[in-house]
Amino acid sequence: MEINNIRNVKESDAKAILDIYNYYIENTVITFEEIPLSLSEMSARICGISGNFPYLVYEDEGEVTGFAYANTWKERSAYNKTAEISIYLKNGTQGNGRGKMLLKSLLEKINKDRLHLLIAGIALPNEASVKTFECFGFKKIGQFSEAGFKMNMWIDVGYWELVVAE
Repeated sequence: MEINNIRNVKESDAKAILDIYNYYIENTVITFEEIPLSLSEMSARICGISGNFPYLVYEDEGEVTGFAYANTWKERSAYNKTAEISIYLKNGTQGNGRGKMLLKSLLEKINKDRLHLLIAGIALPNEASVKTFECFGFKKIGQFSEAGFKMNMWIDVGYWELVVAE
């Protein structure tokens, strides 16, 4: 696995990204969405996000097996120097360093003049995601107990932050 496998998202990646993400919607509590997205919804999201923030994919021999992006944290103008980071890997491809490579590349593409703080929200427990973010200096700053209800259970959400402004 190499950083060379990581590139900017293209419109043609929408179906692969949709398949990866819909797996998490339908089978896990990692995302709090509960209704699978359509291809047009995913395409619109990719277009909206990638027009304002870095959006990367990990590609293995022509197949997208992961993606990562920064996105708006909150809509209020005072938050305009804060972004939320998300990383998703195709089910079955975890544990091979793809998440760390995606996060490393994403952090390199973050405009440190434009952004000051990065936030990662993680449904807990999720040791792999926690380790990935902490490996790059993200610090846990809080946890909401039973913040979401999905798959007939309450899920805690932890928040990690990284100040990126120099």
